[in-house]
Amino acid sequence: MKPPVITLLTDFGSADHYVGAMKGVMLSVCPGAQLVDISHEIAPFAITEAAYTLAQAWPCFPKGTVHLVVVDPGVGSARRPILAEAAGHRFIAPDNGVLTMLFAQVSNHKVREITAERFFHRPVSRTFHGRDIFAPVAAHVAAGVAPAKIGKRIDDYVRLDFASPTRVGPKEYRGAILKTDRFGNVITNFKLQDWELKGKSFEMRIGNSRISRTASNYAEMQAGELYLIEGSAGYLEISMNQASAAAALGARAGADLALLL
Repeated sequence: MKPPVITLLTDFGSADHYVGAMKGVMLSVCPGAQLVDISHEIAPFAITEAAYTLAQAWPCFPKGTVHLVVVDPGVGSARRPILAEAAGHRFIAPDNGVLTMLFAQVSNHKVREITAERFFHRPVSRTFHGRDIFAPVAAHVAAGVAPAKIGKRIDDYVRLDFASPTRVGPKEYRGAILKTDRFGNVITNFKLQDWELKGKSFEMRIGNSRISRTASNYAEMQAGELYLIEGSAGYLEISMNQASAAAALGARAGADLALLL
């Protein structure tokens, strides 16, 4: 029997003990688990960035994987911990919209509120639910505890509106930045399958900046020039050859942008 796989996605970074403590709790519950770090470098409190990162990573894992997501600016508040089931995977996360893009990817999903306190790590801190609620529940689920034992199904879970652009005028659409990667590429929520801009007249606006050119690869444009490119994740990205488009634009995940056709 193959060991269960648990992935971790957080905004905790690597300088503190937080990730290590969560892993220790999980291994105490499920010693044979394979723990895989997706990323711990999500910008602090960046729900949009975490949702995008999860959406790109989870389909690469085998069915049965448990995905632990802890980007939780509302820790200790009335926000609920939830367990989602989708496409043969399980997801443990706060109910703050961080699973929005997953829900858009998989329409046939189930969501439960995590209420079975017997699976929690004690005592439960008001500021570290990653260690005391999410990690032990993820480990118990990976070890074979049925989701139905974790809590009852709910339908009023949080979905945010950043996953797709909205039309705001005859030829104007409002979108959002999903993520800026380490190379400075600005990943928008305009999906390639819906937006073919190559050879067409358009203008993408971010603040006072305007982008109106496309490129097929990074080397096609002059250094320092902003352009749109088709990213490997299936979204339009704003890039700059050998420089950071994000730095040039002052862009961050969750910020608005506009596309005029």
